[in-house]
Amino acid sequence: MPEDRHLDAHCEAILQDYRDNLPVFEKLSAHVRGMLADTLNEAGLLVAALESRVKTEGSLAGKLELKGGKYKSLADITDIVGLRIITFYSDDVDKVASAVERLFEVDWENSVDKRKAHEIDSFGYLSLHYICYVPGYDYRVEIQMRTVLQHAWANMNHDTGYKSGVEVPHQYLRNLSRLAGMLELIDDEFSRIRMELTDYRRRVQALVASGNLDDAPLDGDTYRSYLNLDPFGTLNRRIAAVNQAEILDVSLLPYLAIFKGLGIKTLGDLDRLIKDYSDGAYQIATYQMGLTDLDIISSSIGPQDLCISYIMKSGGGKAGIKYMFDMLNGASPSNETLAEMLMERSADLPFMNQ
Repeated sequence: MPEDRHLDAHCEAILQDYRDNLPVFEKLSAHVRGMLADTLNEAGLLVAALESRVKTEGSLAGKLELKGGKYKSLADITDIVGLRIITFYSDDVDKVASAVERLFEVDWENSVDKRKAHEIDSFGYLSLHYICYVPGYDYRVEIQMRTVLQHAWANMNHDTGYKSGVEVPHQYLRNLSRLAGMLELIDDEFSRIRMELTDYRRRVQALVASGNLDDAPLDGDTYRSYLNLDPFGTLNRRIAAVNQAEILDVSLLPYLAIFKGLGIKTLGDLDRLIKDYSDGAYQIATYQMGLTDLDIISSSIGPQDLCISYIMKSGGGKAGIKYMFDMLNGASPSNETLAEMLMERSADLPFMNQ
């Protein structure tokens, strides 16, 4: 502790009590952090950070020097052990708070919801602060919950000296306040967009489940939901039966870009492509497999040969097939060779003359 601190006997006794119990505080900090991490994980709450700290002796001494008279004992100081949970979204703060309430008994009299502040420059201070009792310990802990943007703003303010007791010229205060307002709007907008995306995914899942595929635009969310229906399964099993082969499941997400490149706009379009070009895809695969004794095939064989069948029938030719392989595997001279071979070997297949 710096020598220029002036503490009375009562505050010195509290400080000595802190020194004697420092191992307890460190154990308490680790214990609560572990409990919070497990609880958040079980609840499926993804957070940006979970931080913990034990107040340093110098920090405590400074606090006692300023307002030591209000504390009867060390147990009256509620932030010796502090934890901070930083969320990505503002609405997740309430979810985290609910998890904390289920985990600990909250001292509501000493807890504070700073988000209810309405000052124009209050954005970086809108944390939710809970003071909590921890079973098996005589000391309470402080748990702060706020968003990434609130945390960043608070740190920037601290770095610039804003609200540190140093007078800041009015024009800088005004600009800081404007920026705080913008960040608060951004925080709210992120939460709103996430909520709308969640609603959109639910609507998409309902459309797919109900079979209204023409109303579902082809995008990442709709395609993932569609894949859950195993739309290429029948074709893949039909192809595998040629050699009694086993089907190895692989990700079919790379084919989303291919289908979009072919002009597929909706899941209904994709569903019709599967129905209309499955025979062509089967003939291409049968011709290829008839020359081998493959007993394991990839689940991508169905969508791949569907695309080849479509490209050939629509006049895309060698260039179209090469483009597909370039998209899937990266540009390579071998893709042109493979495309040329496929064109030559498949040109006389029955589907090309239908």
